[in-house]
Amino acid sequence: MKSQKPPASVAIVGGGVVGTMAAYYLNRAGCAVTVLDKGTIGGGCSHGNCGYICPSHVLPLAVPGALTSTLKTLFAKNSPLKVRPGFALRNLGWFLNFARKCNRRSMMATAVGLQALLNSSRQLYDELLDAEHLEVEWDTYGLMFVFQTKTAFEHYAKTDHLLSESFARPARRFDADALQKAEPALKPGSVAGGYLYDGDAQLRPDVLMTELRKLLTNRGVKFVEHAEMTGFASEGGKAIAVTTTQGDHRADAFLVATGAWTTLLQKHLGGKLPIIPGKGYSITLKRPKVCPTYPMIFEEHRVAVSPFASGFRIGSTMEFAGYDDTLNRSRLQLLRDGASHYLHETDSPAFEEWWGWRPMTSDGLPIIDRSRLHENVLIAAGHGMLGLSMATGTGKLVQELLTDATPHLDARPYRVERF
Repeated sequence: MKSQKPPASVAIVGGGVVGTMAAYYLNRAGCAVTVLDKGTIGGGCSHGNCGYICPSHVLPLAVPGALTSTLKTLFAKNSPLKVRPGFALRNLGWFLNFARKCNRRSMMATAVGLQALLNSSRQLYDELLDAEHLEVEWDTYGLMFVFQTKTAFEHYAKTDHLLSESFARPARRFDADALQKAEPALKPGSVAGGYLYDGDAQLRPDVLMTELRKLLTNRGVKFVEHAEMTGFASEGGKAIAVTTTQGDHRADAFLVATGAWTTLLQKHLGGKLPIIPGKGYSITLKRPKVCPTYPMIFEEHRVAVSPFASGFRIGSTMEFAGYDDTLNRSRLQLLRDGASHYLHETDSPAFEEWWGWRPMTSDGLPIIDRSRLHENVLIAAGHGMLGLSMATGTGKLVQELLTDATPHLDARPYRVERF
């Protein structure tokens, strides 16, 4: 149900990249915007990820065969994907729904929804950075998928063919010698080949969040930190204020963009919001003397590297362990060990050791839809590992839905009723 008129004011709960990008587009549309966060702006999963803007990541985690590989992690000691058995049992419905999606038909349907947001966001990032002149360590070298063994390298050719034929995402294929020549940071003899997706890009996410906050503050957007949402005050089926630990904040419309926390707020939003936290890690180091040119994903070890202008980041892994807020150093070591198979230098001291909760839906698509309790409350959450990659497209779509503008893409794949 759409609102009667575009809102003059919007309160956004959640100061990550999705909420902040929505603030940008709403501010441009003339709305008075306040962004609230239970912690610090950009301090959650938007802070320490690998910074990829990657339309190549159009396939969800739920692909044929994913269930078998997930079950194996229950017993593996050092698997990049780790599921704690107790957590799986407590969230059995989520994992059963994930299992039902591990087929080609569901995979392709989900990929269509992901592609729309990924392609939109990639174009909107170009427009945003060109219009606002944000210094975010942006580069467009692409993203290189690197393989250690010939078997894995040739097997990935099927995936590349699918991406090329169905989603217009062809890669440049490099054999071992060509890859070694293109990327001297790789150890001699360490790789069988790779695939480069030229349309992908990279930025430093924490720098982006700092730049966005500065820009929006100068344009009148208010940011309130350490304001945890406790509910809504409502009248006649509409929210009139979001209640927080720092008092009530009134507005004409509201956005809840709280990432992995969203499930814990579902009693205030209506309906089931099956989002679980998938814990990811990263280590940020000084740039090595022999630093990679390309952002790279080492597929067989599920490790990603990001060569920023101001540092070097090793990240990834996935740990389903609930809202566990401890820093698991064995997971950090897994990142270093994985990267060491390929790169000359991975053992320098860390500037930062980080973890964050990715908001994972069972089908891999985000939820971008109105609350069932309040017609003027919108939800934008569940972007999984692609929050940064889909943030601009999501932010623009949020603005269009809240202001009754014509959406620039079909919003139906992201409706909550699919669950």
